[in-house]
Amino acid sequence: MRGMDRLLDLQAIDTAIDRLEQRRGQLEAGEELSAARKEMEETEARLGEIRLASDAVTSESRRLEHQIESMNLKLAAEEKRMYDGSIANAKELEALQHEIAALKERRSRAEDELLEQMLRREDLDTRGTAADTEVQEARARVDALGGDSVREQEGIETELTARRDERAAIVPEVDEELLELYEDLRRQKHGVGAAAIVDGVCQACHEKLSAVELDRLKRTDGVKRCEYCRRIVVFA
Repeated sequence: MRGMDRLLDLQAIDTAIDRLEQRRGQLEAGEELSAARKEMEETEARLGEIRLASDAVTSESRRLEHQIESMNLKLAAEEKRMYDGSIANAKELEALQHEIAALKERRSRAEDELLEQMLRREDLDTRGTAADTEVQEARARVDALGGDSVREQEGIETELTARRDERAAIVPEVDEELLELYEDLRRQKHGVGAAAIVDGVCQACHEKLSAVELDRLKRTDGVKRCEYCRRIVVFA
């Protein structure tokens, strides 16, 4: 049948066209770019949370520092009173001693809390640096994909035009009935209507044909079809 020798060429072109159209659809849908933007938004959100936590730690640290400074001033004043001889009453002196002890205890707790805040700040700074790097990388990826996507789509359109021109040149060489069967099989069989037989194996379903079947196919003058997947087969 006319055109059997061009069927594998036609299949290769159609497979390439299908692949290009699928890729173009992905780019038009912006799947990769959308995924990159989502990742960027997530990294930005993480960085924002870290910065908010860092601001809260800074605010709390300043409050504790002011509190400690205030207690230091008060302690200095109370200790001066205790030793400058201005207090003669034993009861008042005892009360002052208790007040000084309580102030020192409160100051000690505040200093411990301040140390905890400083340690937390160090951890947040480390995490913030890492998160900032992730954000910059994610933004760069979005920018790159945006530009690459346009260039890739332009390349796809150029290649599609060339492939379609090749197909148009081959189609007239193929018998109409054969072409109709091929197109029908492509619709049924995931885009593959014809396949080569290499070393007795159908390259579409990858089943090995029996020696009897191979001999029968070789002696068939008309359309040869795989006994397993029923695609058109051509001996390579």
